Amino acid sequence: MKLFQIEEPDGSPLDAAAGPGAAVGIDIAAGGIGRVAISVGGNGEILPDPDGARSLLVVEEREHNRAMRLASLLLGLRSRAEKQLARPVTHAVIAADLAERAAIEAAAAAAGIAILRLVDRVTAAGLARDAAPEEAPALGAAIAAEEAIAV
Repeated sequence: MKLFQIEEPDGSPLDAAAGPGAAVGIDIAAGGIGRVAISVGGNGEILPDPDGARSLLVVEEREHNRAMRLASLLLGLRSRAEKQLARPVTHAVIAADLAERAAIEAAAAAAGIAILRLVDRVTAAGLARDAAPEEAPALGAAIAAEEAIAV
């Protein structure tokens, strides 16, 4: 499912390499679970995979390498968003445990994602009023991403 498709006047797809990428909201929860969302007009939507799953779980055998696990998670979420948005995803507001700031920054760099803001999950969730508790941090991060790129 594509949320929207941007086309040139002749109906051909927009050259994704020609312009800036999209900004999304990403939630990194405990246990290697992540969600990605986009916001349009302050209305956030979790982007599901083709099977309808709204979260992604990454399991690494080597639990000691948290940065590698986070990079795999971010790459998976970035790929999901790019497929649905039909354009590159280059920026994100990430909601996560701020005690893992260094690992998250390294993982985002490895995944090719520029961090617009890194916020704690509770703060991000506060931006998405009336959302399901498990989805609120991703939706709030998406709203923050939309606000950040609108400036």
